Amino acid sequence: MSDTALMMGRQAEGGTVDEREGQGAVEFRVLGAIEVIVNGRTVHLGPPKRRLLLALLALECQHAVSVDRLVDLMWDDPPQAARRVVFAHIARLRAALAGAAACGVELLSTPSGYVLRVDSAQVDAHRFQRQVAAATGVADPLARARLLGEALELWQGSALEDPATGPGARNLARGLENLRLSAMEQRIAAELAAGRHPAVVAELTQLVAQHPVREQLVGQLMLALYRCGDISAALQVYRRARADLATQLGVDPGSELTALHSSLLRRDPSLAAPPPAAIAQQESSAPDPAPRQLPASIRHFTGRADQLKLLHDLLGNGDAGGSVLAAVVISGTAGVGKTALAVHFSHQAAHRFPDGQLYVNLRGFDPAARPLHPAAAARLFLDALGVPPARIPADSDACLAMYRSRLADTRTLIVLDNARDAEQVRPLLLGAPRCLVLVTSRDRLSGLVALDGALPLALDLLTLDEARELLAARLGAERLAPERQAAEELIELCARLPLALNLALARAVASAGTPLSTLTEQLRDTRRRLDLLSAGEAAADVRAVLSWSYYAVDASTARAFRFLGLHPGPDITAAAAASLAGLPHEQTRAALEQLSRAHLLIESAPGRYVFHDLLRAYARERVLSDDTDDDRQAARHRMFDYYLHTAHAASILLNPHRQPITLSKPCIGALPDHPADHDEALNWFTDEQSVLVAITQCAAETGFPDHSWQLAWTCTTFFERRGRWQDLATVQNVALDAARRVGNQDGRANAHYGLARAYSRLGRLDEAHTNFLGAIELFRDLGDRIRQARTHLGLAWIRDLQGCADDSLDHARQAYELARTTENQAIQANALNAMGWYHAQLGDGRQALLHCRQALTLQQQLGDRNGQATTWDSLGYACHLVGQYEEALVCYRNALDLYSGLGDRYNEADTLTHLAETHQAVGNTAAAQDAWHNALSILDVLQHPHADRVRARLVRTA
Repeated sequence: MSDTALMMGRQAEGGTVDEREGQGAVEFRVLGAIEVIVNGRTVHLGPPKRRLLLALLALECQHAVSVDRLVDLMWDDPPQAARRVVFAHIARLRAALAGAAACGVELLSTPSGYVLRVDSAQVDAHRFQRQVAAATGVADPLARARLLGEALELWQGSALEDPATGPGARNLARGLENLRLSAMEQRIAAELAAGRHPAVVAELTQLVAQHPVREQLVGQLMLALYRCGDISAALQVYRRARADLATQLGVDPGSELTALHSSLLRRDPSLAAPPPAAIAQQESSAPDPAPRQLPASIRHFTGRADQLKLLHDLLGNGDAGGSVLAAVVISGTAGVGKTALAVHFSHQAAHRFPDGQLYVNLRGFDPAARPLHPAAAARLFLDALGVPPARIPADSDACLAMYRSRLADTRTLIVLDNARDAEQVRPLLLGAPRCLVLVTSRDRLSGLVALDGALPLALDLLTLDEARELLAARLGAERLAPERQAAEELIELCARLPLALNLALARAVASAGTPLSTLTEQLRDTRRRLDLLSAGEAAADVRAVLSWSYYAVDASTARAFRFLGLHPGPDITAAAAASLAGLPHEQTRAALEQLSRAHLLIESAPGRYVFHDLLRAYARERVLSDDTDDDRQAARHRMFDYYLHTAHAASILLNPHRQPITLSKPCIGALPDHPADHDEALNWFTDEQSVLVAITQCAAETGFPDHSWQLAWTCTTFFERRGRWQDLATVQNVALDAARRVGNQDGRANAHYGLARAYSRLGRLDEAHTNFLGAIELFRDLGDRIRQARTHLGLAWIRDLQGCADDSLDHARQAYELARTTENQAIQANALNAMGWYHAQLGDGRQALLHCRQALTLQQQLGDRNGQATTWDSLGYACHLVGQYEEALVCYRNALDLYSGLGDRYNEADTLTHLAETHQAVGNTAAAQDAWHNALSILDVLQHPHADRVRARLVRTA
């Protein structure tokens, strides 16, 4: 007896096919990809060998399989450690199946080997064999064909479809495939006995092409063709089979096929089909078979556990006899796996809908065909439900009404795939309480949610863990282990989009000897990425799939989509998009909403929109091909003007006493924002901080150097207050390079100044000193005394950090004198404060207090809150120096109030450390530790290196 026959003969007692619906909580699948489904969720089983091991145990469920037998089945040439590998896989399988224990599933060790305790009705291969056996005893050919067809629907691919290298496992798979072929032959024989020869000709033609020497299939095709009146084609099939048998097996056709050939030649009356009256009687007495239209489930389906749970929860814990939700709209961007999720769930839940599963592709975004009319879809469904064509009404409304009536009292699952809009779907919704309609669309179909009570289920990109799981399923843990970094990069380059990942993985599988790093290196080139993510057909081509959504929007929205490809990211507001597209705000918001509904754009937060990387690459590709250079540069000009003028206005609100730079007027079409006050300006910078770094770099790279250095200037105050020193250094380096390229002295001077301030905070003091010197020389050449004074204050600061307080005091005095000649009171006050600070550093507390109090008086007259905060901190330091601790505490608290109101997080933390020192000096250790803890929390948020100093101080005083 063959392995497969033995295996299929060992079924646990009890448990009919129908009992599966009562259990339904766990299912083992080997007729296709090896899977375990527990309570509607796919269990992660791990690498191919482990999945194969479980499949072997499931095929022999309730019976022990020895370790030696498992080794023989799993390997051609077993490694030395094969037994240990089996033990390790068993341990991990037990952990994976822990959730199935409540369903009576156990993986046990016995003296004879391992045994999987599970009802055989929960293993698809055993259910298949039972149903085939049950069908064999049914006399009515139509009923027999229906039962066999339902059994064959359990197959979702090739047996043991996961990689299986052992010869024993391959024999098992071949045996299962032979059982499948035998069941297909029995079903076709039943169809022929019922007189349905026209319906099986196409299927038989394909099967004979795949199995040219399987004589029963050849004979069935000959008979079907003969009954259709094509005796010539039937005889040709025989001649071809005789030649194939001689070539492949060296034999002549068997006696049955030879006898059939002779009967065809003499047109034997016994070959005729049953008379029409007999067929009609059979059809009227036999119930219409329930339609099973679902496409094959997706191989290597991974992730989406939360979404699957939600869908299963809709069905409740019963048998779907109660009320379920009328419709679910699964929406998401192109290639995100909407259809895969709908089909995968539908296969899992099919047993809950015994009256059938209907499926139709509505072609909502198919560029090669018009969207399917709802009435046309209803006609397809009525045909599948067995309604005679003559009874289907020609009128669209009547046809739709019949469709709804036909399903009213049934438990049917309907999948409406690829819907374009709500109007296409609404006529196909049902009032039937026990039916479920699944709709997939690139549009959110908000109308169905708002007006028809559909549940929205938005499908996002895969999570990082789900993407890793997909890679492991497709490539195996063995291949991934040495290339973890390349695998992570591959996931990001494919934007965690399932279609893109599967296409990339198909390349990796096809070139198993090529390192993943080679593929990632190719994908890094954004100009080639979309070319590489293609399998040569439209449905398996990222560019083509994205284009279907793009061509579905109107021309103005498509233009906005293209121009959004010019934005460097990471996200964009509607206000910035209006300037980029050159459209009024209302029209821009409408375009963004349409793009968001079509999932060509993602609203990541209210009013903020993002692309995933592949959508961005597609938008850039379109703008380069569809728009002129002049159009692109004009769009960039509007975009840079929006950010520059808005940031400049916000920067002045953050620091009103900062000397502004002179900007050109905004170009036509640019619509800058105008923050109303300090808080609004601070919020704008907070929201746009990452965008501004990217925009500054983009301006330098695309021919707008003045915008680049001016944007860098606008960022300085905010980046300093938030302690974003590295970002400040980045934008100032970009600005300096851009200004140098065009010989702009003003831009170079301001970039040197900003870069020096960033380097000083990063501890790169020599570089900071060099850049301050470069700035002061350029400001001197430009005759700009105010900025010379500011730069002297910067030099004073650096020399202090370098331990040269005398030099610092001298630079502060020079700053004061320059400020007096310009009558700039704000800088005079800052210089007075600096002089007081450096006196304190030199140990002269009296002079420190004198200068700082003069500075504070002037700053209070000017309303300079930033200057006051800095000076209150200096006064606190000076009071501490002369032993006036209570006064020092008051000064520091005043500084903290101002810094907090200004949103100056770094200086707030700095003052908290000074406050802690004073508390410590008066013996209030608890208050000192509170202040240090507060400072540390701020510095940790800022990821600032000074956090380690504060942490160390806390340890010392604990």
